[in-house]
Amino acid sequence: MVALNPPVCDFGLPAIAFDLPGTDGKRHTLASCRGTNGLLVMFICNHCPYVKAIIDRLIHDCRDLQKQGIGCVAIMSNDVAAYPEDSPAAMARWAAELSFPFPYLYDATQAVARAYGAVCTPDFFGYNSQLELQYRGRLDASGRQPAAPEARRELHDAMLEIARSGRGPAEQTASIGCSIKWQI
Repeated sequence: MVALNPPVCDFGLPAIAFDLPGTDGKRHTLASCRGTNGLLVMFICNHCPYVKAIIDRLIHDCRDLQKQGIGCVAIMSNDVAAYPEDSPAAMARWAAELSFPFPYLYDATQAVARAYGAVCTPDFFGYNSQLELQYRGRLDASGRQPAAPEARRELHDAMLEIARSGRGPAEQTASIGCSIKWQI
Protein backbone atom coordinates (compact mmCIF):
# COMPACT_ATOMS: atom_id res chain seq x y z
CA MET A 1 0.00 0.00 0.00
CA VAL A 2 1.63 3.22 -1.20
CA ALA A 3 1.09 6.40 0.82
CA LEU A 4 0.71 9.55 -1.28
CA ASN A 5 0.41 13.26 -0.62
CA PRO A 6 -1.77 15.43 -2.87
CA PRO A 7 -0.36 18.65 -4.34
CA VAL A 8 -0.66 22.00 -2.58
CA CYS A 9 -3.80 24.11 -2.90
CA ASP A 10 -4.38 25.76 -6.28
CA PHE A 11 -6.24 28.77 -4.82
CA GLY A 12 -9.27 29.90 -6.81
CA LEU A 13 -9.62 26.77 -8.95
CA PRO A 14 -13.38 26.28 -9.55
CA ALA A 15 -15.21 23.20 -8.26
CA ILE A 16 -15.97 20.60 -10.93
CA ALA A 17 -19.62 19.68 -11.57
CA PHE A 18 -20.66 16.12 -10.80
CA ASP A 19 -23.83 14.03 -10.81
CA LEU A 20 -23.31 10.77 -8.92
CA PRO A 21 -25.41 8.11 -7.17
CA GLY A 22 -25.34 8.04 -3.38
CA THR A 23 -25.65 5.27 -0.84
CA ASP A 24 -29.06 6.78 -0.03
CA GLY A 25 -30.41 5.77 -3.44
CA LYS A 26 -30.51 9.36 -4.72
CA ARG A 27 -28.39 11.25 -7.21
CA HIS A 28 -26.34 14.16 -5.91
CA THR A 29 -24.83 17.08 -7.79
CA LEU A 30 -22.40 19.85 -7.03
CA ALA A 31 -25.38 22.20 -6.68
CA SER A 32 -27.28 19.92 -4.31
CA CYS A 33 -24.25 19.38 -2.05
CA ARG A 34 -22.98 22.95 -1.67
CA GLY A 35 -23.80 25.01 1.39
CA THR A 36 -24.41 28.74 1.55
CA ASN A 37 -20.94 29.28 3.04
CA GLY A 38 -18.92 26.71 1.13
CA LEU A 39 -18.40 23.08 0.23
CA LEU A 40 -16.08 20.32 1.37
CA VAL A 41 -15.50 17.58 -1.24
CA MET A 42 -13.81 14.51 0.27
CA PHE A 43 -12.42 11.51 -1.61
CA ILE A 44 -12.54 8.56 0.79
CA CYS A 45 -13.07 4.81 0.69
CA ASN A 46 -14.00 2.03 3.08
CA HIS A 47 -10.79 0.00 3.22
CA CYS A 48 -8.03 2.62 3.58
CA PRO A 49 -6.34 2.62 7.01
CA TYR A 50 -5.78 6.40 6.75
CA VAL A 51 -9.53 6.95 6.29
CA LYS A 52 -10.38 4.50 9.06
CA ALA A 53 -8.03 6.41 11.39
CA ILE A 54 -9.91 9.68 10.87
CA ILE A 55 -13.49 8.70 10.08
CA ASP A 56 -14.93 9.40 13.55
CA ARG A 57 -13.32 12.85 13.68
CA LEU A 58 -14.35 13.53 10.10
CA ILE A 59 -17.98 12.73 10.84
CA HIS A 60 -17.90 14.93 13.96
CA ASP A 61 -16.29 17.84 12.09
CA CYS A 62 -18.69 17.57 9.14
CA ARG A 63 -21.69 17.71 11.47
CA ASP A 64 -20.32 20.95 12.90
CA LEU A 65 -19.38 22.40 9.49
CA GLN A 66 -22.88 21.77 8.17
CA LYS A 67 -24.28 23.81 11.08
CA GLN A 68 -22.06 26.65 9.80
CA GLY A 69 -23.57 26.48 6.29
CA ILE A 70 -20.79 24.39 4.74
CA GLY A 71 -21.95 21.48 2.60
CA CYS A 72 -20.01 18.21 2.86
CA VAL A 73 -19.89 15.32 0.41
CA ALA A 74 -17.75 12.17 0.23
CA ILE A 75 -16.90 10.44 -3.05
CA MET A 76 -15.51 6.92 -3.46
CA SER A 77 -13.65 6.40 -6.75
CA ASN A 78 -11.68 3.17 -6.24
CA ASP A 79 -11.78 0.22 -8.63
CA VAL A 80 -14.33 -2.03 -6.89
CA ALA A 81 -13.41 -5.06 -9.01
CA ALA A 82 -9.97 -5.00 -7.41
CA TYR A 83 -11.23 -3.74 -4.02
CA PRO A 84 -14.68 -5.28 -3.36
CA GLU A 85 -14.67 -3.90 0.22
CA ASP A 86 -15.30 -0.52 -1.47
CA SER A 87 -18.33 -1.74 -3.45
CA PRO A 88 -21.55 0.29 -3.44
CA ALA A 89 -23.20 -2.27 -1.14
CA ALA A 90 -20.28 -2.06 1.31
CA MET A 91 -20.34 1.74 1.06
CA ALA A 92 -24.04 1.77 1.97
CA ARG A 93 -23.45 -0.52 4.97
CA TRP A 94 -20.58 1.62 6.27
CA ALA A 95 -22.45 4.90 5.77
CA ALA A 96 -25.47 3.50 7.65
CA GLU A 97 -23.38 1.91 10.40
CA LEU A 98 -21.53 5.19 11.09
CA SER A 99 -24.53 7.47 10.38
CA PHE A 100 -22.70 9.56 7.81
CA PRO A 101 -24.12 13.10 7.98
CA PHE A 102 -23.09 13.71 4.35
CA PRO A 103 -23.88 12.00 1.03
CA TYR A 104 -21.49 9.16 0.18
CA LEU A 105 -21.25 8.95 -3.62
CA TYR A 106 -19.93 6.31 -6.02
CA ASP A 107 -17.74 7.49 -8.91
CA ALA A 108 -17.86 4.27 -10.98
CA THR A 109 -16.04 5.69 -14.02
CA GLN A 110 -13.48 7.56 -11.90
CA ALA A 111 -14.13 10.61 -14.09
CA VAL A 112 -14.90 12.85 -11.10
CA ALA A 113 -11.72 11.86 -9.25
CA ARG A 114 -9.68 12.52 -12.39
CA ALA A 115 -11.38 15.88 -12.99
CA TYR A 116 -10.63 16.98 -9.42
CA GLY A 117 -7.08 15.66 -9.54
CA ALA A 118 -7.68 13.47 -6.49
CA VAL A 119 -4.71 11.24 -5.74
CA CYS A 120 -5.35 9.56 -2.41
CA THR A 121 -7.85 8.68 0.29
CA PRO A 122 -8.49 10.86 2.11
CA ASP A 123 -8.10 13.85 -0.22
CA PHE A 124 -9.90 17.06 0.79
CA PHE A 125 -11.02 19.97 -1.39
CA GLY A 126 -12.41 22.97 0.53
CA TYR A 127 -14.34 25.60 -1.44
CA ASN A 128 -15.70 29.01 -0.51
CA SER A 129 -19.26 30.18 -1.19
CA GLN A 130 -18.23 31.01 -4.79
CA LEU A 131 -17.00 27.41 -5.18
CA GLU A 132 -13.36 28.52 -5.50
CA LEU A 133 -10.76 26.15 -4.04
CA GLN A 134 -9.29 27.46 -0.79
CA TYR A 135 -8.09 24.32 1.03
CA ARG A 136 -6.25 21.16 -0.05
CA GLY A 137 -4.82 20.03 3.26
CA ARG A 138 -5.23 17.33 5.84
CA LEU A 139 -7.88 16.75 8.49
CA ASP A 140 -5.32 16.86 11.30
CA ALA A 141 -2.03 15.22 12.29
CA SER A 142 -3.46 11.71 11.90
CA GLY A 143 -1.72 9.15 9.72
CA ARG A 144 -2.42 5.43 9.82
CA GLN A 145 -3.31 6.00 13.48
CA PRO A 146 -5.59 8.71 14.87
CA ALA A 147 -3.91 11.88 16.08
CA ALA A 148 -3.88 12.76 19.76
CA PRO A 149 -7.25 14.01 21.07
CA GLU A 150 -5.86 17.53 21.49
CA ALA A 151 -4.54 17.70 17.87
CA ARG A 152 -5.43 20.87 16.02
CA ARG A 153 -8.50 20.48 13.79
CA GLU A 154 -6.80 21.82 10.65
CA LEU A 155 -9.54 21.08 8.10
CA HIS A 156 -12.33 22.20 10.41
CA ASP A 157 -10.59 25.46 11.32
CA ALA A 158 -9.69 26.17 7.68
CA MET A 159 -13.28 25.63 6.53
CA LEU A 160 -14.59 27.97 9.24
CA GLU A 161 -12.06 30.60 8.11
CA ILE A 162 -13.19 30.10 4.50
CA ALA A 163 -16.85 30.47 5.52
CA ARG A 164 -16.05 33.75 7.35
CA SER A 165 -13.59 35.34 4.94
CA GLY A 166 -13.83 33.47 1.63
CA ARG A 167 -10.12 32.66 1.87
CA GLY A 168 -8.27 29.62 3.14
CA PRO A 169 -5.07 29.67 5.21
CA ALA A 170 -1.84 30.36 3.33
CA GLU A 171 -0.08 27.53 5.17
CA GLN A 172 -1.58 24.09 4.60
CA THR A 173 -0.18 20.63 5.31
CA ALA A 174 -0.97 18.08 2.62
CA SER A 175 -3.14 15.11 3.46
CA ILE A 176 -1.63 11.65 3.36
CA GLY A 177 -3.35 8.46 2.37
CA CYS A 178 -3.54 5.41 0.14
CA SER A 179 -3.45 5.96 -3.59
CA ILE A 180 -6.73 5.93 -5.44
CA LYS A 181 -7.10 2.48 -6.96
CA TRP A 182 -7.38 3.31 -10.66
CA GLN A 183 -9.03 0.95 -13.11
CA ILE A 184 -6.73 -0.54 -15.69
